[in-house]
Amino acid sequence: MTNPNWTWQPLGELFEIGAGKTMSAAARAGTDKVPFLRTSNVLWDDIDLTEVDEMSIPPSELADKSLKAGDLLVCEGGEIGRAAVWDGRVPMMAFQNHLHRLRPIRGDVEPRFYVYFLQSAFTQLGIFEGAGNKTTIPNLSRNRLASLEVPHPSVAEQREIARALAKVREAIRVHDKAAATAQELKRAAMRELFTRGLRGEPQKETEIGPAPESWQIKAIGHVFEIVQGLSLKGNLSGGSDGVPFLRTSNVYWGRIDLKNVSRMHVAPELIGDRWLRLGDLLVCEGGEIGRAAVWESKEPGYTYQNHLHRLRPLIGGSIEPKFAAAWLEVGFCHRKVYEGAGNKTTIPNLSRARLAELPMPVPAIDEQRDIVAILDAIDRKIELHRKKRTVLEELFKALLHKLMTGEIRVDELDL
Repeated sequence: MTNPNWTWQPLGELFEIGAGKTMSAAARAGTDKVPFLRTSNVLWDDIDLTEVDEMSIPPSELADKSLKAGDLLVCEGGEIGRAAVWDGRVPMMAFQNHLHRLRPIRGDVEPRFYVYFLQSAFTQLGIFEGAGNKTTIPNLSRNRLASLEVPHPSVAEQREIARALAKVREAIRVHDKAAATAQELKRAAMRELFTRGLRGEPQKETEIGPAPESWQIKAIGHVFEIVQGLSLKGNLSGGSDGVPFLRTSNVYWGRIDLKNVSRMHVAPELIGDRWLRLGDLLVCEGGEIGRAAVWESKEPGYTYQNHLHRLRPLIGGSIEPKFAAAWLEVGFCHRKVYEGAGNKTTIPNLSRARLAELPMPVPAIDEQRDIVAILDAIDRKIELHRKKRTVLEELFKALLHKLMTGEIRVDELDL
């Protein structure tokens, strides 16, 4: 269902549709190259310039293959129909043949409204299902795109709808940037904390790099009991019954995600001491080896798969699991002191024996806890921005659907 009050027209009557330049060996090797956009640069309502390729385009073709601010770009392949408006932030930008460039041919057309309509049509309403040409790789040809029937409300209404949705999208971007900034702050703090500590001590050189003088360097197996998880052996449950267990896909750096938890059929007595307890440290054996997080749930009845190691502090030991998790992130990601730590197999893995012998810093327990408190404060900031972003993303989807179906009108909104 779409807004019944809108008139409809083919896209080709609202926009001139231009084709991009085909990449070739000659274009790749030519001189006077210019940057160009691919489908990978065009996201929904966003142009990503993180990685921009270049090719040589003859001067005679350049005007026809370049972009102007306000041009609407639509993906021919990949996620067909994905669209964004070029904002002109780079003076010269061309586009590849897997993108269509739509340039308004009338004054009563707001390109960003059509970005949002295409997003709703392709991802929510299903009204363009099957719009792609039936080839091995689905694609949206120029003719098919030109023939798509789209709404054409007044330009004032187009602009108001685009403005309302853009406001929510901008709020999402603000939280993305804030989370990224906090993440970079955390990385910088980790590098400093694990090099200098918090007590202003002189440093010493160790096998894992510079560290405060009082910090001991111990093998992980000397401070933790390490127990590998259970093998599935065909016991995977397809339903909601069975014992919930964690995989490597549930363990991220510093956090455990319980959105998609698998279950297995296994007798509880066979699990033995592999039930998770509050404070257990889980470390990935495969995938991104060494990735670690602490189990912070009080909910009983969870176990873990054999591609995870569970680390539990030895009795009488003075180790804070969250400090160890943070150190593993530093050791594997930032300082690279564990580079090559995985066993040399076709698929790299971190065996129990190899993990046990890896060296780690062990400061006094109170300093460990102070370091954890600093990093936890930054993590709470990151998580706050993630949660706000999630709420805004859901708001955007709801608004997009309701505005395009006529459930609500833009003048009813107070953003």
